[in-house]
Amino acid sequence: MNKQQIRDAVLDQVTKRAKETTIGTGHLAGKVGIITGCGPEMGIGTATARLFAREGAAHLYLVDYNQEQLSSLVSTLQKTFPNTKVTYLKADAADAGAISGLVEQVLAEEGHLDFFFANAGVSQIRPRQEAKGEEMIAELKRTVRLMTHIPEDEFNEVMRINALGVFIALKYAAPALTRLCPEKGKTIPGGSLILTASVAGIKANAGPIPYSASKAAVISMAQTAAYELAGQNIRVNAICPGLIQTDMTKAAFGLAKMAGKESKMGVLNPLIRQGLGEEVAQVVLFLASDNASYVNGQAIPVDGGLSSSHPYVRAKM
Repeated sequence: MNKQQIRDAVLDQVTKRAKETTIGTGHLAGKVGIITGCGPEMGIGTATARLFAREGAAHLYLVDYNQEQLSSLVSTLQKTFPNTKVTYLKADAADAGAISGLVEQVLAEEGHLDFFFANAGVSQIRPRQEAKGEEMIAELKRTVRLMTHIPEDEFNEVMRINALGVFIALKYAAPALTRLCPEKGKTIPGGSLILTASVAGIKANAGPIPYSASKAAVISMAQTAAYELAGQNIRVNAICPGLIQTDMTKAAFGLAKMAGKESKMGVLNPLIRQGLGEEVAQVVLFLASDNASYVNGQAIPVDGGLSSSHPYVRAKM
C-alpha cells in the first residue's frame, strides 16, 4: 500500500470501529460525569459521550449551547446504550450559575461526581452547516487575520468561553469530586478533570492569537490546579488536539474537498493525516478512567506527532 492508501484505510477503520462497536469493556462502569461541548455531530464532545456510554458510564450529563443537536445526540445514546442514563442541559459552559447548578443537580440525583470533561470551546472559525465556496473562504480568512484586525471584544469572547469556561468547571467540579457515596460504590474521594486545550496552546502557528492564548491558559490551569488540589486524589489533565476533522474545521475540509486536495490535510505530522474526534475521545476515556490513576498535571498532545518536531516542509523524494 502507498501512503495515500494507508491514510485512507486508517481513517476508514477508525470511523467504522467507532460506529459499529457498541459493546465496551466497562472502563467507566458506575461512574457519573459531565461533558460540555456535546452538540456538534462531528465534535470531540459528541464522540466522547458515545464512547463513555459504550464503556458503561452510569449517568452522563451533557451540556451544549445548541439544544437541537444536543437533544438528537441524547436520543441516539439512549437508544444505543439503554443502560446509561443521559441528562442534557442547554447552557453556556462559561455561565457560572448554569454549571454550578448542574453540579449540584448531579450530587442531588446521583450522590457523587467522578469526572468533568470541560470540552466546550470556540475558535475564530465558525463553520456553517451548508457553507460553500465564498462563505467557506471567508470563514478561513478569519484565521489568518493580523492581530491589528481582531477586535478587542472578539478576543475577550474567545477567552471567556475557552478559558473562563474551564476555570468555572474547575471551581465547581473539584469540590464535588471529593463527595463520597458509599451506597453507590464511591468510598474514596477524588476523580478526574479533563480540559480541552490544543497544540495551539503549546507552540505557535497552530491558531490565531485569541485562540492560542486561551488554550495556553487552559494548559496552565491544568498544571496549576493539579498542585492546588494536591492530596485530594483529583487528577487534572489537558488534552491538546492537533488538526481534527470536526464541525469547527468543516470549512477547511470543505474547501480542500472542493479543490480535490483532501489528501493534503494534516500532511505536516508524521502520520500524514488529520485526526478524528473518536481518536481524541479514546485519550479522554483513559484520563477519565481509573487506568490513569497516576497521570496528573499533564498537557497531552493528540496530534499525530505534529508537536514533536520543529516546523518543517516535507521534502519531496
